[in-house]
Amino acid sequence: MISRRSFIAGTVALAACSKHDPPPSLTSAPVKGGIPTNVLGKTGATISRIGIGGAHLGHTKSEDEAIRIVRSAIDHGVTFMDNSWDYNGGESERRMGKALEGGWRDRAFLMTKVDGRDKDSATKQLEQSLQRLRTDHIDLVQIHEVIRSSDPPAVFAPGGAIEALVDARKAGKLRFIGFTGHKDPSIHLEMLGLADQHGFQFDTIMMPLNVMDAHFRSFQHNVLPVALQKGLGICSMKPIGSGDLLKSKTVSAVECLQYALSLPTHVVITGCDSMDILNQAIHVAQNFEPLDEARIADLLNRTREAALSGKYELFKTADKYDSTAKHPQWLHSAQI
Repeated sequence: MISRRSFIAGTVALAACSKHDPPPSLTSAPVKGGIPTNVLGKTGATISRIGIGGAHLGHTKSEDEAIRIVRSAIDHGVTFMDNSWDYNGGESERRMGKALEGGWRDRAFLMTKVDGRDKDSATKQLEQSLQRLRTDHIDLVQIHEVIRSSDPPAVFAPGGAIEALVDARKAGKLRFIGFTGHKDPSIHLEMLGLADQHGFQFDTIMMPLNVMDAHFRSFQHNVLPVALQKGLGICSMKPIGSGDLLKSKTVSAVECLQYALSLPTHVVITGCDSMDILNQAIHVAQNFEPLDEARIADLLNRTREAALSGKYELFKTADKYDSTAKHPQWLHSAQI
């Protein structure tokens, strides 16, 4: 587990970095032969430092393969399971629900997301997620794809989605509340600012953090220090950008994972659509040691030119990964 002293040291160093500086690396002792764990912000929940991305479970060669990935991950100590109401028309949640039957649910920290921006739509989506995941409660529910300037005010408006999640938490249907987004750091900051104005404290925040993000429209430099200061549980996503980062021919998948794990976050969520990809992620986590300053500088130098236009971070510059851009009806209850 990352020690409090090491984590705070990384936090202070990150906050002091200029946008041109490399990120601090955590200095905790590696956990050889096992998956490192961490406490998720102020929640008190212990989770694995890597998590399984739910979207990719809908892209496996079969349902059985998806179930095998989830259960093998848990057997190796990966406890954080990511998902979303909209992934693959609900198939990702259904597959994970089947994988977690028979006692596996008790060994996992389960997270999913809802797209609805008003209370009614978010409530309906959450109920569907509970049914698909075959559970009576979800550990963490996050508001998905906060990617446009209209999203934060809609979530916090009277009758907004945040009311649905607060009510569900009171009813014991979920434990913690967060939000996600991958488009623009300014929208994340707007969401945090509105939460402050409404006296609401998110438990978690999810954002893309990778070696190219450091150069372009950076969540690492603009959002991560704020999230750390607030004590949020920080969920890192898109460490390899669904393979898009690798198309630059500047960095390997292993280097991408090592970089993401070296940032002061609580969990790095990576997509695994085959056992080979899962085993690669497990191997990296089991043998992880924070990258030193020289290796970080080398990675940043190698990726800088390729990263500057955002062409390999399509989740920022195109709508390829924007579920709600393709299906705006998901944001409104009358059309679910």
